[in-house]
Amino acid sequence: MAGTHDLLEPPRRLARTLASDPSFGPAQRAWLDALPDHTHECLARWDLTPERVQLPGGRASLMVLVRTADGTPAALKLAPPGTTTALEHAALAHWNGLGAVRPLRVDAEAGALLLERLHGGISLRSLAEPKAQLEAAATVQRLWVPPAEGHPFPTVAEHTAVLAGRLREWAGQPWAADARAVTEEALELREALTAEVPEPPVLLHGEYEEGTVLAGERAPWLAVGPRPLAGERAYDLAWLVRDRLDTLMASPGAAAAARRRVARLADSLEVDADRLRGWTLFRTAEAGVHALAAGLPRRGELLLEFAGLL
Repeated sequence: MAGTHDLLEPPRRLARTLASDPSFGPAQRAWLDALPDHTHECLARWDLTPERVQLPGGRASLMVLVRTADGTPAALKLAPPGTTTALEHAALAHWNGLGAVRPLRVDAEAGALLLERLHGGISLRSLAEPKAQLEAAATVQRLWVPPAEGHPFPTVAEHTAVLAGRLREWAGQPWAADARAVTEEALELREALTAEVPEPPVLLHGEYEEGTVLAGERAPWLAVGPRPLAGERAYDLAWLVRDRLDTLMASPGAAAAARRRVARLADSLEVDADRLRGWTLFRTAEAGVHALAAGLPRRGELLLEFAGLL
């Protein structure tokens, strides 16, 4: 594979996103610096032939389009240390291709996951919004299956307890003073939502949005990139409410449009509209303050403005 080293350089978006994360530290920097060599090692170990790095690429992982020893097209995903490769593989294996990309191999310790090849440049965001939302709703329903006995997935309550603790810490900072009313409401809603869960837990994608549903060959649309949890379905729909945020916030009547999205998704997928609104507000407020902490004021303010509309 001589001569391919330069072709395996991390995309600029990946390096920029990792560097802007408040948790970015020496381990992540060392991983990023060693990523081309690490990729070569994985390619050799699994007898894969690289074609190209997918650009612009993911925000938290490297994706290399490859061919297996028998010529089958596939995609090699490499994630930094401390990420959820093992959980992602467990969820994908449990779904076994139903509504989601099919996993082929995994080395969780190395953060390596070999996946079936999808059309990485074609997501639901390539469709008009009404059609995209319909397809997103149809696909996510296939993912909502009971988790296996003794599953490894964190619950929504456990995961959001970590997010809430971080949000409280950030909300006390001077730079977050303008967001205090929204963050206080978000934290109160999270407490109420986790105090009583109205349905048996299902396996959730965790980061479900139009951009994480790609065109495939064996099915029109398949989900990718889960950060799986076990919990109620309303939690999984929050990012669909928030999708195409720039366009929504630039349109007249943004608040009414946001409420219509909540009502439409709740009705079509038979979830409680108030719980969907609550989870969307909490998750959006947390993401907004996280963006401020990462030095992304425009993104943070837009998310917090949207949370305020809810």
